[in-house]
Amino acid sequence: MPATTYLLSALLVFAFSGLLSMAGLGAAFLFVPLFYYLGVPLAKATSTALLLNVVSLLFAAMNYWRGRLINWRLGLPVLLTAVILSPLGARLSATVNKTLLLGLFAAFLFFAGFMMLFYKTKQQEKPLGRPLEVAYGAGVGGLAGFLGGLLGVGGGNFILPVLNWLGLDAKVAAGTTSLVVVFSSLSGFLGHATITGLDPWFVGGMAIMSVAGSVLGSQLMKTKVSSAYLKKIIGVLLWGIAIKMFLDLIG
Repeated sequence: MPATTYLLSALLVFAFSGLLSMAGLGAAFLFVPLFYYLGVPLAKATSTALLLNVVSLLFAAMNYWRGRLINWRLGLPVLLTAVILSPLGARLSATVNKTLLLGLFAAFLFFAGFMMLFYKTKQQEKPLGRPLEVAYGAGVGGLAGFLGGLLGVGGGNFILPVLNWLGLDAKVAAGTTSLVVVFSSLSGFLGHATITGLDPWFVGGMAIMSVAGSVLGSQLMKTKVSSAYLKKIIGVLLWGIAIKMFLDLIG
């Protein structure tokens, strides 16, 4: 692989990891097309992107945990079902027509972006109750894990808007999502890694840049960025990604 490809990839990985870690999202859904356009085979691009989700968001999640920005009661049910179903999605990725799924995914991102930009979070007057927390968590976690593994995106795009809709503060929703995506991405990566190999030098270099960007982004979010401003950033990002996906589908 040319040196310019390594350098350009490293700079983009640093920038995207930092920006998306502010939302608790892994950047795998951007890294997959990025690496592919730069000449990395699609199968390796997918598994590498999921691994970068793991290493970058692991440090971000630790940062959020220290800042008390993780809701464990709601996050654990999401995490468990996402981890269970992510390898299944990864295994089915070679047999399912992705055009329809990508179209639905892009449509969901438009909806999620609308929620982030215009929906006013209503704080719960009383806790949902453990049964409802488990039911909501298991449902969104299972869907996010399966589709995340299928598409190689980690699933954070599905989890974050739902947690926000359930009344979590934007920062707590971001922190909780980051925790879930670490483990769902690891589970999906293991499913993909058994199918294809990895370039250790490329993965190692990108992992270092991803961690650096993620730590910087999560620290800025924890101390400098307000919840309202963060929601606007997330909404614009989701709409931008959705537009890019639609253009790729019709191109």
